[in-house]
This record gives sequence, C-alpha cells and structure tokens, in this order.
Amino acid sequence: MKQGIHPRYVEAKVTCACGNNFQTRATREDIRVEVCAVCHPFFTGKQRLMDTEGRVERFRNRYAKKK
Repeated sequence: MKQGIHPRYVEAKVTCACGNNFQTRATREDIRVEVCAVCHPFFTGKQRLMDTEGRVERFRNRYAKKK
C-alpha cells in the first residue's frame, strides 16, 4: 500500500436528532444524523402505509393466490 494517501480512521461519536448516541469508527470524529435505528419508523414498528388510491389493495387482489 502507498504511504500517506489514506485518511485517518478514528473512533467516531454518532449523535442522532432524537438524542441517541453511539460509538463507531469512521474518518470523521463527530457525525450527526437525523434518523437512527432507535427512532426510524421501520425499526420502531410505527410505520404506516399510506394507500390513498387503493394501489396496494389492487396489487394484492391481482396477484393473490386463487383458491
């Protein structure tokens, strides 16, 4: 490997907008994010499926197994 061309790889503190903090390793020492695994709707189970035009229901009906 060539010397002097790689960035420093250091311990990084990640801070979410919800207040959650955790440690990882990255090329930056301080990382701020808007959404993390603690507050993301997919991981918390608070995700809602907005189906205003009935597209999902039509898809399910079209490709449902016929009895």
